[in-house]
Amino acid sequence: MQMYTTRATPGTPTENETTPLLTNGSVPSRAKGASFASCVFNLMNAIMGSGILGLAYAMANTGIVGFCILLIIVSSLAAYSIHLLLKLCDQTGINSYEDLGGKALQKPGKVLVGITIIIQNIGAMSSYLFILKSELPAAISSFLSPDSTGNAWYEDGRLLLILVTLCIVLPLSMLPKIGFLGYTSSVAFFFMLYFAVVIVVKKWSIPCPLPHNVTTFSGAFQISNSSDSECTPKLFVISSKSAYAIPTMAFSFLCHTAILPIYCELDRPTKTRMQNVTNVSIGLSFLVYLISAVFGYLTFYSHVDSELLLGYGTYLPRDIMVMTVRLAIMLSVLLTVPLINFPARKAAILLLCGGRPFSWLIHIISTLTILGVVLLLAIFVPDISNVFGIVGSTTSSCLLFVFPGIFYLKISNQPLRSFDSIGAGFLVVFGLCVGLVSFVVIILTWVQGS
Repeated sequence: MQMYTTRATPGTPTENETTPLLTNGSVPSRAKGASFASCVFNLMNAIMGSGILGLAYAMANTGIVGFCILLIIVSSLAAYSIHLLLKLCDQTGINSYEDLGGKALQKPGKVLVGITIIIQNIGAMSSYLFILKSELPAAISSFLSPDSTGNAWYEDGRLLLILVTLCIVLPLSMLPKIGFLGYTSSVAFFFMLYFAVVIVVKKWSIPCPLPHNVTTFSGAFQISNSSDSECTPKLFVISSKSAYAIPTMAFSFLCHTAILPIYCELDRPTKTRMQNVTNVSIGLSFLVYLISAVFGYLTFYSHVDSELLLGYGTYLPRDIMVMTVRLAIMLSVLLTVPLINFPARKAAILLLCGGRPFSWLIHIISTLTILGVVLLLAIFVPDISNVFGIVGSTTSSCLLFVFPGIFYLKISNQPLRSFDSIGAGFLVVFGLCVGLVSFVVIILTWVQGS
């Protein structure tokens, strides 16, 4: 598929944001691309994943006001960094993140960006499948009779993971265009929306102070030591755990590897149209994130779990809405994996095969290889949270903040005192600080825990 692009010429304004992008100065014939709504759903699916389960925990460690301020900052910077990427795409005619790295930093930049995308996306896909391996057997068991015991096949998380990967993830990952995933992305979004609705409704089903003695559906007996003083929401909280808040939010809004592939397949692609797709997607994701975090925090307060649904499984073990939303979140995560696989495969093919024409053989081999690595990591690594926490804190910050800022400063012909150049410099500094701090905190926590 050819992309429409506008190339900036000396003595003319940067780009016309309301006209289709041209290739070689003329408008070629182009098949109808993905609709605006389909691109919005795809981008929202790339944004929203398992990160939604950890935002209430982030709010508990930053306070309601502190969390809202940080969420606004991170979401705004995410939208702004996408704005810089789209400007560069229009100015240069380049339609891939990796090639922008090559334009800015020559071949080492292209390789660095490609490797970063592959590591980030493999880490994200592995963490998603790891969640499925851990939670899917329990979710299935919750729908069955509590008297049913034994080693049934559906209680083996590894077997279930292999089955869903072969039956659902692999066929969707084989699709050649990211626009085809618009339908599954819309389903995944409504699952996330249902999650937010259930969190709001169940706010009034769990009393505060929390019950002292509770029994989970698995028979585990737990004790909670809540007191009336803990039922008061805190506006600001500063602790060592607060350092996890921004990396969690950065991970929750990271969609930059999918931006340009979605832009390439957008019907009537212009920078303004794609920026509108971005703004709508980030805006809706922001609302769902905020609602889920606020009501999740106001349900458990300081006792909110790092994975929000675990608390509901403890205090409402047989609640039908909790059981269905647990299954819905896992299906949403499952449908996100093929979307994350697309840019990872694209980066791998670009690094290994260059600009060769599309080949089904290369497409199939690369898809099977990436999913094989992801599946092996999810099955055999006993605890990947720390490993991918370190990888995510570095690669997420680079892809979200550092790379867009550096690329704009290196490629754009705007003066250094222009608004976008100053903003790009701020992104680089902010991203480096966030990445360094989160990396150090995770390492220290890891060492202390050991």
